Amino acid sequence: MSQRDVKNRIASVQNIAKITRAMEMVAAARLRRAEQRITALRPYAGAIRRMTRQAADAAGTELSSLPVLSRHEREATVAILLVTGDRGLAGAFNSQILRAGIRAAQQHEGDGKQISFYASGRRGVSSLAFRGREAAGAYQGFTDRPSYADARQIAQDLVTAYVDGDVDRVEIFYNGYISPLSQVVRRETLLPLQEATILEGDEDQEGSEEQDAPASAGEHEKHALVDYEPDPAEILQRLVPDYVEISIYRALLESTASEHGARMTAMRNASENAGEVIEDLTLEMNRARQAEITQEIMEVVAGAESLV
Repeated sequence: MSQRDVKNRIASVQNIAKITRAMEMVAAARLRRAEQRITALRPYAGAIRRMTRQAADAAGTELSSLPVLSRHEREATVAILLVTGDRGLAGAFNSQILRAGIRAAQQHEGDGKQISFYASGRRGVSSLAFRGREAAGAYQGFTDRPSYADARQIAQDLVTAYVDGDVDRVEIFYNGYISPLSQVVRRETLLPLQEATILEGDEDQEGSEEQDAPASAGEHEKHALVDYEPDPAEILQRLVPDYVEISIYRALLESTASEHGARMTAMRNASENAGEVIEDLTLEMNRARQAEITQEIMEVVAGAESLV
């Protein structure tokens, strides 16, 4: 490779490094805003989930009295919601959700169940289409800054499908945000309520339980003294749509923060790799320059010897 070719490659890599550094800074700024939204939402989301869980405990067998609360006798169709991003260049952010969702779908299909996919984000929609799996619901164009209205639209479609009997179970896969360097794939069951993640307990209730009840016995006595008006089943009929909406909204926010964190990390790594490539190319260019100088000296010496 000539010295000019190496210089051109160095210039190209330097331009790429400028772009990756700019993308890293943009992702960092968006990540801070996403973290603020998650921090503001988590207490409210935790409260909704606790209220729904407590009302479900109080309702007991009455859960099956309303369509949105009834557990279908036969679980024939499972709805899987994949929360991905609209863009790439974020490392394994999108691919790990798709792998987890497809793996779960294959497990359900192995049990004789049908799968109805729902996908948030262009990457999820396009990847499902590429794999020959049509999405029953496709939601795109808002993953950088999701709104509650976006979560409500997704929740309404899923709840309607469940109430109409089109699906018998609703699961969601999303990237849970831990830190800019760490995101974990989370799988939650939204419906039926009897198998929902909130009835199993989650991280949202830990802090509140410590504050609300110093002892487990006291906690049970407090719950026993709660009177519901109207009855718990009717309260749940109003709470469940809100619970599904807030759970999906939380997943969208967590996914957005995870995407920005993953992209920031990926762009930082790309910038560092570009620096290493530039160092290697600079060394190669110096070697090429040295070789050219050596060749010129040899030609001068050879010419001088021919004149003697």
